[in-house]
Amino acid sequence: MNPAGLKANETIQSRLPSTSFASSWKQTLLLGLLLVAATVALYSRVNHFPFVNYDDGEYITNNIHVQTGLDWDTVRWAFTTYAAANWHPLTWLSHALDCQLFDLSPGGPHDVNLLLHVLNVLLLFLLLQRATGFTGRSFMVAALFALHPINVESVVWISERKNLLSMFFFLLALGAYRWYARKPRMGPYAVVAILFALGLMAKPQVITLPFVLLLWDYWPLGRLSFGKERFVPATSSATLFPEKKLSWLVVEKLPLLALSLASALITMTAQSTGGATSAFDLSVRLENALVSYARYLIKAVWPSHLALFYPHPGASLKSWQVYGALLLLLAISALCVERIRRRYLLVGWLWFLGTMVPMIGLMQVGTQAMADRYAYLSFVGLFIMTCWGVTDWIEEKHFPAAILPAVSVAALIALSAVAYRQVGYWQDNVTLWSHALQVTDRNWLAENNLGRALQVQGRADEAIPHFFKAAEIYPADPISNMNIGAYEQQHGDWSAAIEQYKKVVSITRNPELKVAALNSMGRAYRQLGDEEHARECFAAAARVRH
Repeated sequence: MNPAGLKANETIQSRLPSTSFASSWKQTLLLGLLLVAATVALYSRVNHFPFVNYDDGEYITNNIHVQTGLDWDTVRWAFTTYAAANWHPLTWLSHALDCQLFDLSPGGPHDVNLLLHVLNVLLLFLLLQRATGFTGRSFMVAALFALHPINVESVVWISERKNLLSMFFFLLALGAYRWYARKPRMGPYAVVAILFALGLMAKPQVITLPFVLLLWDYWPLGRLSFGKERFVPATSSATLFPEKKLSWLVVEKLPLLALSLASALITMTAQSTGGATSAFDLSVRLENALVSYARYLIKAVWPSHLALFYPHPGASLKSWQVYGALLLLLAISALCVERIRRRYLLVGWLWFLGTMVPMIGLMQVGTQAMADRYAYLSFVGLFIMTCWGVTDWIEEKHFPAAILPAVSVAALIALSAVAYRQVGYWQDNVTLWSHALQVTDRNWLAENNLGRALQVQGRADEAIPHFFKAAEIYPADPISNMNIGAYEQQHGDWSAAIEQYKKVVSITRNPELKVAALNSMGRAYRQLGDEEHARECFAAAARVRH
């Protein structure tokens, strides 16, 4: 798909003189400004949105380390902590810088998130344009990335700064790799490795960069071919790179793979230490992964019923769902192989499948089935498949020249309208979680967080049914049991509160939550006049803390 007026550029740009506007930097500048304007127009109102009562507390509003701003103690903490069950020091430092610049006002961090998304949109546009020689198609990929509703979560949620920041360094590394591939040498390779390391220190989701670079070697760089196949760039403005053997290209990426391995080991340690891993059987994880892949594809085409949290189905998936998802994935894979000469199809499809692997649930972290934020990097592959594939198909069928621009503009307008509505759900916590309950089933986390939001507004009587509903849906949820205990304690039922805190201590693997439950239990015992049990609770909390 292409916007208006760009199709001609795709077919004749190789014949235009260098001074022509159609192939000049002025066109790139104009399209870049258009991308910036559209993105800012979609997201500008988030400056007035609050912090979210899900992770924003742990990352910012209740984090004393981050709130001290940038100093050596914060830097030391950022590089040594496994807080939030992650190791992402650059993310912590970015939030600390926010606090130094904006205190605890959410407007500034929202603006920084938007700025990072705008930079990612521009980087994606320029990276694709430089690598492929196609301006219109590259613009459309970047526009889809900028405006697709599934990316709203990554932009509007302040805690997802890590998503935006890691993508920023991922794209810079991909751009630097093209510089290296033109004339392989240590200097440019070191730049790629450093940018990759920075991306991993923002969020380990970019761990698949070495795999993406192999795909990039195949298309659009054309460094990799199989058999007698020869790669010829579609436009004369695309650089012709010397071909290399697959074995050489794999060996070339071993240092980057070492970084990936180190990041994986650190991440697994952090998640285990923070109690973020979930114990689902392998068969359950595989089934959910297959169905989630299919659900992502559906949301790429029809982005409805988007929510901040999708509950994991456990063993409740039907056989037809699992086999249907598997059949869909196999069918698309077969199509990409059958159309192997259109390299972008296979590259885009494997980009989507491969970059999603760390988040698809094969190694389950948390209790979500999937998440919109996981699509931020992965959907770029689908956008490449769509924009190149639809354009080539329309040109092969010799449709009127106006068809492609009209379809492109209509698609962007429709996606923008849906995304604008999705942004509005984040205007406050009650609206956000009420919407989540409307579009998902048995969403215990949404019930719990809606209850917390109502409680903050002084609507405790409206909140408590949501806490009990959350505990009913998911009895092993320590958060809802903790909130019920706090409610009982606030209303003077100390014995009931103690029973809830005992549940929390027995089921949570999060050390910070266990400390909070033990301390609250100690205060409840003290209210009952049981000083001996109170001291035991406080002592147990101290042992967990240290």
